Amino acid sequence: MYPGTWAQTHPDKPALVMAGSGRTLTYTELDDRSLRLANRLRAAGLRQGDVVAMVSDNTPETYEVYWAALRSGLYITAVNHHLSADEVSYIVRDCGAKALVVSAAKSDLVAALDVDVAERLAYGGRLDGYGDYEAALAGAGNDPLPAQPHGDDLLYSSGTTGRPKGIKLPLPDYAVDEPGYKYVAIFGGLYGFDTSTVYLSPAPVYHAAPLRFGGVIHALGGTLVMMERFEPEAFLAAVQEHRVTHTQMVPTMFVRLLKLDESVRASYDVSSLLCVVHAAAPCPVEVKHRMIEWLGPIINEYYASTEANGGTMIDSAQWLAHPGSVGVPLIGRPRICGEDGAEVPVGSVGTIYFEREEFEGASFEYHNDPEKTASTQHPQHPNWTTVGDLGYLDDDGYLYLTDRQAFMIISGGVNIYPQEVEDLFSLHPAVLDIAVLGVPDDEMGERVVAFVQPTPGVEPDEALAAELTAYARDRIAHFKVPREIYFRDELPRTPTGKMVKGRLRDEYAAQVGS
Repeated sequence: MYPGTWAQTHPDKPALVMAGSGRTLTYTELDDRSLRLANRLRAAGLRQGDVVAMVSDNTPETYEVYWAALRSGLYITAVNHHLSADEVSYIVRDCGAKALVVSAAKSDLVAALDVDVAERLAYGGRLDGYGDYEAALAGAGNDPLPAQPHGDDLLYSSGTTGRPKGIKLPLPDYAVDEPGYKYVAIFGGLYGFDTSTVYLSPAPVYHAAPLRFGGVIHALGGTLVMMERFEPEAFLAAVQEHRVTHTQMVPTMFVRLLKLDESVRASYDVSSLLCVVHAAAPCPVEVKHRMIEWLGPIINEYYASTEANGGTMIDSAQWLAHPGSVGVPLIGRPRICGEDGAEVPVGSVGTIYFEREEFEGASFEYHNDPEKTASTQHPQHPNWTTVGDLGYLDDDGYLYLTDRQAFMIISGGVNIYPQEVEDLFSLHPAVLDIAVLGVPDDEMGERVVAFVQPTPGVEPDEALAAELTAYARDRIAHFKVPREIYFRDELPRTPTGKMVKGRLRDEYAAQVGS
């Protein structure tokens, strides 16, 4: 289904509400405006398989663009507006966009882009070189489209370890008003989404999970409440005001909520919540325990990637029996392999591959990068693919993550997983954020260093460094304890919670050296 279905049966129902401003888009408005934009794109020459790119903050227009693409058989590429102009230009050029729709709120970024796109539209204000979005919709009309082949997203990885990579899957072979779209089919039933759902999205809409889950809510006739940006107390206020039933978060949001004064958390009514989903990054065990204690056994986790090559899921009851696990197979079967490609024994860490049968439609490609695409395939099993995560399986078949392959530290021939050290400090009262990485060491190969963002009001001095070192030495093997601790006012996380460690490595090399 798609918004047009619900425009017929629930025309005045809110399809989208902005949590801060209260601005609302009904299903009738979403259907009409996405249709008008689809007509404008068609008049500009876009046809099935073409790409429309979008650079925007969180606004209702983002889903008008999204549904205009999906009901036209187009790919939608939502671009991270926190990137530099050079990085955004690269993505717009690399995806082959024939149309670019932007928010005037990002005028400085947009003005610096170096792209050659024939159809350019801007909403929220006028921008040089861009047509007026509202005028374009008004002039396009709302005549029915000749056909509505189902489109899809063409999203780019976060680029935490290099240039962002476009993930392109084949377009669905059915119409937008026919059942079968993978994200609706998988997550709709898994989390009980339906017309009664009020789903709060606190994350940037350009990221895969927020964009896709918002689309699932619209396909199933629920209401999407979208935050302009995440703030922990504002999140609780939105849950209370809108009687939110479902939400999806990342672990850094959990940590920020738990660091609110308990009296603040208790002052908001969050009893309407039926399901809290988290993904995107591993969650420290203590953090998740405390979230379940607070909200009850409604915490659900899935592990997947933008590539959608496989995934697992776990509910609260399963997690309490297997703390730290990301669950059992949801899409594909996890296979854990060593450096030689052979499967390793239960409990041993290796690269996580997902085995997919051909009929499952598992194929994907990194756009314009066949070598990278080929590198994801297992050398002996082409239908086993990996995105570079490391982990292991337990005796019951539950999957555990240890870290990204690119982040693993090898010191003195021993593997050290930064995630373990980072998790240790996640709820330390003096630590607001932490990143652990390996740097070159003449004797050990690599040594462990930590970058710490102290909690406001905490003095970042030698005494704090000594306190943190002692805290770690009392709790983990000494070879895992950071040899050096550097304090920063802020650490480079993406708004979806992923740490950009490449930037810290570059900073260390430039300022500290090896």
